[in-house]
This record gives sequence, C-alpha cells and structure tokens, in this order.
Amino acid sequence: MVFPDHRGRRLRKHNSIRESIAETNICVQNLVMPYFIDESNKISSIDSMKGIKRFTEESIISEIGELLDLGVKMVALFPVISPQKKSKNADESLNEDNLICRLNRKLKKEFPELIIICDVALDAYTLNGHDGLVDSLGKIDNDKTIEMLSKMALNFAKSGADIVAPSDMMDGRIKLIRSYLEKNKYHDTCILSYSSKFCSNFYTPFRQALGSEKNLGNSSKSTYQIDFRNRREAIKESLEDIEEGSDIIMVKPAGYYLDIVREIKDLTVIPIAAYQVSGEYAMIKNAVSTGIFDLRGVVLESICCIKRSGADIIFSYFAKEVAKWLR
Repeated sequence: MVFPDHRGRRLRKHNSIRESIAETNICVQNLVMPYFIDESNKISSIDSMKGIKRFTEESIISEIGELLDLGVKMVALFPVISPQKKSKNADESLNEDNLICRLNRKLKKEFPELIIICDVALDAYTLNGHDGLVDSLGKIDNDKTIEMLSKMALNFAKSGADIVAPSDMMDGRIKLIRSYLEKNKYHDTCILSYSSKFCSNFYTPFRQALGSEKNLGNSSKSTYQIDFRNRREAIKESLEDIEEGSDIIMVKPAGYYLDIVREIKDLTVIPIAAYQVSGEYAMIKNAVSTGIFDLRGVVLESICCIKRSGADIIFSYFAKEVAKWLR
C-alpha cells in the first residue's frame, strides 16, 4: 500500500487513537524504587542526586507506605553502614542482625505485600569499596567472595527478602547462591542477577550515596564488571546466569545499553530488568534544573523507551514520581 491510500498520520491525528494503538505502555507494576538506608540514624540529602535522600530505619517506614499507596510494590534496598563496621573481609555483611536484615524484618511485619529486593555485593561493607574480597596481591578472590555472597543471600532470605540480587559480577555466584538457598529450603526466593553489569562511568553518584567512593579511590572494577565496548560478552554472561539458576536477569545501566536489553530479550524467555542508574538520574535532574527539559516529559520518555527495548522490570530513582504521574 502506497501514498495516498496509506497515510500514517491518520492513526496519529487524535489522542484517543494514539493511546489505543500505543505499542508500549508503562504501569506501576513495572517499577522498582531504590532506597538508601543510613545506619547513622540521620536523614540526609545526596548532593549529586537532587531529590534523593538517605533514609533512616524509622523514616523509611512512612516513605514506603506512601510508595505502596501509589501502587509501586517493589523496592531495592542499599545500606549505608557505619564506617566503623566496614572491614577488609566485609564481616558485617554476614551479620544476621545487620542493617538490611533488621529492616527486612520490620518491613515485612509492617507491609506483608511489599516485595523486597536485596543487593548482594560487598562494596558497602569493605574498606576498599570493592564488590569482592581482595587478596594479598591486590586481586579480587572470586571463589572466596562467592562463598560470602551465598551466605549473605541466605541471611537476606531468612530475614524476609523476596528477591536477592547479586550485583557483584563474580563468576559462579548464581550457581552457589541457588545451591545455598535450596539446601536451606528457601525454594521460593528469587534470584535477580545483575548479569550484564557494565563497568560504567554512570555509577559515581551511587557510590557517593553509599559512602563507598572514597574507599574505592582510584581503583577500578574493570576486572569483574563488563567492558562497555563488549556486546557478546554481556549476552554470554546473561545466558550463563540463566543456566545457573537466575529467575530474572538485569542489564545495568539502562539508557546507553538498550541494544543489549533488546538482544537479550530476543534470546531468552525469562524476565529482564534494567536499571536507570544514578548517573542517568543526575543528568536528567541537572538538565531539568537549567530549563533544558520538562521533567515529566523527559522522564516518561526515558522509562517508556527502556520498556520498549524489552525490559519487564525497571529500577529507577524516578519510580515514585512516575507512579504519581501515572495516576
């Protein structure tokens, strides 16, 4: 069919028609709101992430109540632990009464319907800011690290986490975590694997929020996170994690990696998550503050494009605002 018999604009002429045939729509069920929880018992703003706070164990309760009222049922929790509890071997990560384990129990008691996603990595607990244990030669000890991560994941499951989310990018950790969960009869705990986590420049505000930036210093995570130049490597890592027992896989960051989301979506049948990371959030907020963009328009476009690329679940610091707009 050719012009003038076919005029594409016929289907765009009226808002109701456009809405009825839209191929991609966002709903609150797609959204995950990440939260930073500060053990210092002090609410504080994050300079590099305008509008985002570090909550306390108490203040997060009312915040999550508001989020649930808006229809967002999933949260991802990230701990800002006391500096004196950080150590070379990340011992606090295995404490059954650490910040996140305590909070899990409180949240599950207060909000049984809430889906809690717990980050499984050591960077919040180590003196060096790395996601794994560093040996005497300064290298990440993969196999010792995944033993710790498996125990950490089990602790989270015991304390009420619905989903454990290994973000560390160590080899073999999904297989071992699944084994630990199965042996201890946590058959229903989901694993959301950060299977395609790239060594990105867009994590800086997150590290500032978590308090690990100074610990990491000039050190790089390039020996375990994926080189952003590599496409096939990301696909390989994702397929391996599925085979090892991951229920959901993650591409991180989202906006600059939508080609990876789409390609993995086309190759797999399990749900795909994508994380609109701190740097992406900061860029949008900074551009809006100078009058370049309209906040609502540019955020909804960004989230919609992430979903259009194939993401079923979207982690975003805009999740609460998006839920309000969708209402």
